Amino acid sequence: MQKDSAIRLLIVDDRVEDAEAIVSTLRNGGIAVRPLRPASAAELAQMVASQPVDLVVAADSAAMPLEQVRTQVAASGKDLPLLLLVDRIDEAAVLASLGGGARALVLKHRPEHLLETVRREWADLDARRGLRRLEAQLRETERRCDSLIASSRDPIAYIHEGMHIRANDAYLEMFGFEEFEDVEGMSLLDLVGPQHIDGFKALLKSLSKGEPPPPEYLMEARHVDGSTFPAKMEFATATYEGEPCVQVVFRRREELDPELAREVEELRQRDQVTGLLNRPTFMHLLEGAVAQVGRDGGQYGFLLVEPDHYARLLPDIGLDSADALVAALAARVRATVEADVKAARFGEHSFALLLEGNHARTRAAAEALREAFATHVFSVGERSLAVTASIGGVQVGEKIASVPQILARANSCLHAAIELGGNTAQVFDPGAADRAEEERIARWVARIREALAGEGFVLHYRPVLNLQGEPGELYEAHLRVDNNGELVTPSGFLGIAEEHGLLGDIDLWVVRQAIATLAERERAGRQTRMLVRISPASFANPAMVALIRGELAAQDVPGERLWLEATEAKVFTHLRSAQQFLAAVAPLGCRVGLEQFGSGLDSFQLLAHFTPAFVKIDPDLTDEIGRPGEAQDKVREITARAQKEGITTLAADVGDAQAMSQLFSAGVDYVSGDFVAPVGAAMNFDFG
Repeated sequence: MQKDSAIRLLIVDDRVEDAEAIVSTLRNGGIAVRPLRPASAAELAQMVASQPVDLVVAADSAAMPLEQVRTQVAASGKDLPLLLLVDRIDEAAVLASLGGGARALVLKHRPEHLLETVRREWADLDARRGLRRLEAQLRETERRCDSLIASSRDPIAYIHEGMHIRANDAYLEMFGFEEFEDVEGMSLLDLVGPQHIDGFKALLKSLSKGEPPPPEYLMEARHVDGSTFPAKMEFATATYEGEPCVQVVFRRREELDPELAREVEELRQRDQVTGLLNRPTFMHLLEGAVAQVGRDGGQYGFLLVEPDHYARLLPDIGLDSADALVAALAARVRATVEADVKAARFGEHSFALLLEGNHARTRAAAEALREAFATHVFSVGERSLAVTASIGGVQVGEKIASVPQILARANSCLHAAIELGGNTAQVFDPGAADRAEEERIARWVARIREALAGEGFVLHYRPVLNLQGEPGELYEAHLRVDNNGELVTPSGFLGIAEEHGLLGDIDLWVVRQAIATLAERERAGRQTRMLVRISPASFANPAMVALIRGELAAQDVPGERLWLEATEAKVFTHLRSAQQFLAAVAPLGCRVGLEQFGSGLDSFQLLAHFTPAFVKIDPDLTDEIGRPGEAQDKVREITARAQKEGITTLAADVGDAQAMSQLFSAGVDYVSGDFVAPVGAAMNFDFG
């Protein structure tokens, strides 16, 4: 659930604080939300009828009782999941919700229950929408296919339970029928030579049981006048007007030598350079494996193999020897894999393998191939080469059972192996993904604790430019953590830190480091101010207020140099503790503000309970301000209200001159973003 697929959520709740808590819970859980909150029954009806809405979350409201909400949602005729917020879940509540058309009950005071329920219902809704799109595409495809079949020169018929339900003109002509009514409802057996009746009955019986049809069937076909001719039938599973059926293509068969026919077919399926299967044949086998997994389970492994540094090898051996090198690599693949493994030339110099079995077998096959390449000396003409290989693979099962998914995941693993330096096999096992995630989280928790105890966290800085010409330096502090030599941004670990109760400790580290940096700037004669993010964990933490008071005094830094910001939604849902925190640090001279302002249901209502020194406008509005419309109007409304209240305004993530111009004309005080300067380790921006 990324930003580009935000859930359009309609919330029915009398208390705006509770509605904000719902939005905050979902956003904290990584779900982008565009909230709506009707204030009356009439507004509810209007929103359901005219607004694009994905989910409805409703609590029992005096203005809009649940029964009225149910009726309104049902009357809309839309596939609109309704989630009911309740204090407890019992037998009566479950029965009432099912009878009233609600999709689920959600416990009001259990945010994790809301989060998981919304995720599930959103996934189900997305799947239903996808299914409807596919059904529409299928109908259109069937219509086009029917037109193509009607005009095809190949004799084609559709067979359901052994009977003809569709046949094109070429088919009728082959058997001597005048029109389709002559063959409609006729058994396919009637067009089979007498000597093949018993065998063909067995084939039809197997098809009726859902068994896959053979790729072709050789027999004598019978003309309407009783004469017979050699024919070949090709089968494919299909649907016709919603009915499952079998597509049959009849072809007149020339009496060729069977051995010659086999050799021709073999040549058709093979790559001429390597002798391996060619890509079209392999893809047909892969699609068959995916179909089997989807139909009755089973497991397959898929591997992509690519020689390392191929572009460097070519100049050494010469372009004219490229085929010889690929053939030598293919021979090594063929000599290494077991007899039942299907191997193919998949690209110019890459190979693909399909094998039946579990992840252990797939992994073992990948490792055997890697070692076979690494320990072998390849002969190409008069040259001898040592060539290693990178291997990416995926275990095909119920969790990954579509060809695009398989290819994408295997290709991702292949590139991961290449980026590790080659001579590596990376095989993705969907069954192990959950275990890997748990291990990843545990490693991050340990790394965060190490960084808090010693060295590991660092601060980077981004300048914040005053558009109104006021002098002075203002920087945003951006936290980074050193993870094995790579500096990772907070998006990679703050969610884990919050889940494990480490946000408060991180806030203390950041504020302490920020004040120390301000003290260094003060001693250097620079009157720098710094903008520092804090979390709700700091609002009710006495240690934070004590730290700020003590460090400002010890470092001799004026409190006005420290600007503290918290997200609007967090302040809304932790209002009492946020008010107490503001009352404690304001006398020290510190400025406390709100970021992501304008993202909530009613941002201005918060100003009646919490008076910030500054507000940072929601980045979504900044992104869209270059285009005329709602974003420009909202920013102008925010700046006008802020100026009236004596509140400073900031805009972050400014990316171009057009956005900067619009923000300036709207009266925004400060801006930051890549258009001004990127985040960096040094504080060397020229504010002059």
